[in-house]
Amino acid sequence: MRQLSRSSLALAALLLPLAAVAEELPAPLQALEAEGLSVHGRFAAPDGLTGYAASANGQAMTVFVTADGEHAVIGNLVDAEGNNLSTAPLERLVRAPQDAETWEALEDSAWIADGREDAERIVYVFTDPNCPYCRRFWQAARPWVEAGRVQLRHVMVGILERDSPRLAISLLAADDPSAALAAHEAGTPVAPLDALPRRWELALQENHTLMERLGLVATPGLAYRLEDRLRTAQGMPSAERLEKILGPRP
Repeated sequence: MRQLSRSSLALAALLLPLAAVAEELPAPLQALEAEGLSVHGRFAAPDGLTGYAASANGQAMTVFVTADGEHAVIGNLVDAEGNNLSTAPLERLVRAPQDAETWEALEDSAWIADGREDAERIVYVFTDPNCPYCRRFWQAARPWVEAGRVQLRHVMVGILERDSPRLAISLLAADDPSAALAAHEAGTPVAPLDALPRRWELALQENHTLMERLGLVATPGLAYRLEDRLRTAQGMPSAERLEKILGPRP
């Protein structure tokens, strides 16, 4: 059996009270947690207040607890110059971790690559095989993809027509999904499979769940990074918006 050294035991003794304090929230926050509030972290605030970064129903917010721990105010704190002191803590403690978690979920979804793996920019595209606007977006993105600047990752969904799920799974299960999708978007429809592999049926359902989680209801649904933030868009972008999503035109 491994034994702890005296230094390790001393360190553990120091850490335990800190962990216990970190887990104990003031009574007002405990009451708000019971109503569905999630607390993500604590930060310093002026005049004896303690700030907490929180969220409820997907909405980020700050809560400020008074010095006695008995009262809390929900909202933004503004200084004498009009600076919003809630912005930075919410970005650091709520939005940035949420963005990272969502981006990881996108990476783990069932997608078909379109473009070079070492492209400087990645854009996830929720794509329905029967979506004419998805085809228009695919065509409009050719200059960026062919220049090696952007890799599109088509997160396949089947929401528009009765045969959309079958076609989406047929593309995901193809021997060469990238080639099959390119041919489909170029005008040679994919041949639907008679028997659908169960693993791809489950993957398609997970894609649908992820699309709903992002609040997207139309295709193409886009998820991308801009200025260190996760952004989303729906439908065929305008020419100006297209360059914001994909970068300067090659």
